[in-house]
Amino acid sequence: MSSLLGSRVLVVTHYFPPEIGAPQARLSETARAWAADGLDVTVLTGMPNHPTGVIPPEYRGSWLRTERIDGYRVVRTRLYATPNEGVVRKTLSHLSFMVSSVLLGGWRAGPCDVVVVSSPTFFPLGSAWLLARLRRARLVVEVRDLWPAIFEQLGVITDPRVLGLLERLELAAYRAADAVVTVTEGFRDDIVRRGITADKVHVVRNGVDLDRFRPDTPTPAGLRARLGAPGPETLVLYIGAHGISHGLASVADAAARLGDAQPGETRIRFAFVGEGADKRRLAEHVRSLGLTNTLLHDGVPREQVSGVVAAADICVVPLRDVPMFDTFIPSKMFELLAAGRPVIGAVRGEAARILTAAGQVVVPPQDPEALAAAVAQLATDPDRRARMGRTGRAHVERHFDRDELARHYRRLLFDDAEPARPDGDGQTPGRPAAAVPARPKSTPIPATRQTAKAPGPEALT
Repeated sequence: MSSLLGSRVLVVTHYFPPEIGAPQARLSETARAWAADGLDVTVLTGMPNHPTGVIPPEYRGSWLRTERIDGYRVVRTRLYATPNEGVVRKTLSHLSFMVSSVLLGGWRAGPCDVVVVSSPTFFPLGSAWLLARLRRARLVVEVRDLWPAIFEQLGVITDPRVLGLLERLELAAYRAADAVVTVTEGFRDDIVRRGITADKVHVVRNGVDLDRFRPDTPTPAGLRARLGAPGPETLVLYIGAHGISHGLASVADAAARLGDAQPGETRIRFAFVGEGADKRRLAEHVRSLGLTNTLLHDGVPREQVSGVVAAADICVVPLRDVPMFDTFIPSKMFELLAAGRPVIGAVRGEAARILTAAGQVVVPPQDPEALAAAVAQLATDPDRRARMGRTGRAHVERHFDRDELARHYRRLLFDDAEPARPDGDGQTPGRPAAAVPARPKSTPIPATRQTAKAPGPEALT
């Protein structure tokens, strides 16, 4: 670790705590682990406002704020705050951060050796590229979602000219980077297939803070009742972003199939906890079904999430039935497994393989009948639920410890040799991945253009 002391990392991201979500958790916990291992870490981000568009009172009126959290520094710049809905307003928000992060935050962030930028969205990629060039630092592009082709599959963007332009920008960012870090093998394969050098693209999976999410976390008093299960009911929980990627209407359809229990049958209750662009549509769908066994709740601060998860008997992790989602791994499932909760995944591909290896239940995405059958079976088998909880916890301890993954990531940034890249089940098959090449301090990072192919797989979670 001593060789790392003084190594300076600048993380550029539009999303960061106290905002709640997968990117926020990944980046904040990784920054904490890097700082604990001796790196000098600065995070450059905006004033918190996602997903409501409301900036907390303590941040209002500020153009620039600096904080110290968990051993690393956070530099926040003013941006256009808007709810997580509406393409135009969200684009303006991201553009405003792209500008303010350079003009306001660039000088305050200080010198660095490596700039890590986390996408989506595209706009911070431009900020990070410019900051890395000005500091003659290496640039690492972290890809959490593959854009823009997933927008095409979801019907968000249909104009082929726009899609083609976005892919050209995406590939230019990958080529300008010294390294590209993805969160799934499927993402890596897609990027390499579209012409990015294989040795340049690495996988660092999402994981979980094993101390934050534990099987022995107590359920806060009265919480189960507030979630709709005041007695011996089986409580089924979805917690997380209510986005267009998740297909939450199909979970409500499963709840409708289970309905109210007859005398002698297990009573099953469903609770949705979170915020997002699709929440209003989900609420309308629940009302249209006339569900009496389902409640929708507001999102909770991250420090309360583990308590909410502890209240559940069964947790669900759904995605929409879109082919590209075969390459996606919803990061929330690692937290649920670490908490010792039995998980039903309505997923395919990599996520399904991980859940199966962890001893959980997998059903086809957007199949309410299959999901309802799986819930009904687990509701009557508490012994199986307990076994699933133990097996899931053991699996994430072996393969998805956030601190270990952060060390793997850190070695990729700074060490002379990089260990083997994890395979699809979290194991290491023995094939080494090249480390990020050291860029001579006198050489700025080049910007490279390329003509795009037809839009390929990309995504939004």
